[in-house]
Amino acid sequence: MSAIGDISHTLPILRTIQAAWPTTQISWIIGKTEYELVKDIEGVEFIIFDKKRGLKGYFDIRKQLKGRQFDLLLHMQMSIRSSLISLFINSPIKLGFDRARAKDYQWLFTNHKIAAREREHVIDSFFGFTDAIGISERVVEWNIPIPEEAQQYAEQQLPDGAKYLIISPCSSMAYRNWLPDRYATVADYAVKNLGYQVVLTGGNSPIEQKYAIEIIELMEEVPINLIGKSSLKQLLAVLKRAEIVIAPDSGPAHLATAVGTPVIGLYACTNPDRARPYMSHETTVNRYPEAIKQKYETGVSSVKWGERVRDEFAMPLIKIKDVTSILQTMGKTQ
Repeated sequence: MSAIGDISHTLPILRTIQAAWPTTQISWIIGKTEYELVKDIEGVEFIIFDKKRGLKGYFDIRKQLKGRQFDLLLHMQMSIRSSLISLFINSPIKLGFDRARAKDYQWLFTNHKIAAREREHVIDSFFGFTDAIGISERVVEWNIPIPEEAQQYAEQQLPDGAKYLIISPCSSMAYRNWLPDRYATVADYAVKNLGYQVVLTGGNSPIEQKYAIEIIELMEEVPINLIGKSSLKQLLAVLKRAEIVIAPDSGPAHLATAVGTPVIGLYACTNPDRARPYMSHETTVNRYPEAIKQKYETGVSSVKWGERVRDEFAMPLIKIKDVTSILQTMGKTQ
């Protein structure tokens, strides 16, 4: 109920349950914004929570759930918001994370726990829920429907005849963002040396618009600028038409994975072993160990799993060569 990346991480679990239990009725309580990405997935009832309504949003959910009985709640998001909503769900089994991983007191709101495991990627930790309910075979698929309108939009913006490199420069967390001048240098390198057409994507927030202006001004070449111009479904279609996506730890990085596009993930603030694009291990830039060393004077194994480095020094640890060398290798294999 809080982030596009979390929705993407949840979809393989949904697909796994649907494959194993095809007649099971599934309801998904989801944020209003995130709903737009998955609303046309078949076989799922979506119950929408609008956090912008504040306390009224909780009353809305309570009203929708009143009188309903469920067999099982998969309490997969560790947040007070989700835990409060779980109080409205009438189910004999409320399955959550093990005590060690149950942040924000989630363990108080569940009566069954998944098996304790350490140092997993978020998606692998979510698969702990399917393991706990007796489903052993994992389906690592997303299969987000892309409507015809969105596909036509993507074809108009990224017509056939070119190979596209998408740069999605911003995360919703500003401390995760790389530097505009470095994005611009990488973009020009990709155009001049590898023959890519560069596309900028992102939302319409002030920081994303600022990044678009700065990157374009610093580039020698002219990119296609789609920042603030695409819906979630249109973005999904655009990402699918690209050869490569460059992004920090952000929703678009995970959406690219969902449509099968390789990602060069830029990681220094967050541990890529926990949060990288799931299918792009070999193409992830990992400066997280250096960031941890600089902040805590210790190694990654000595800090808690999921520890973040929110300092300004972290993302500049990623150098231009880190990215261009991966681009060069990927360009040779395409």
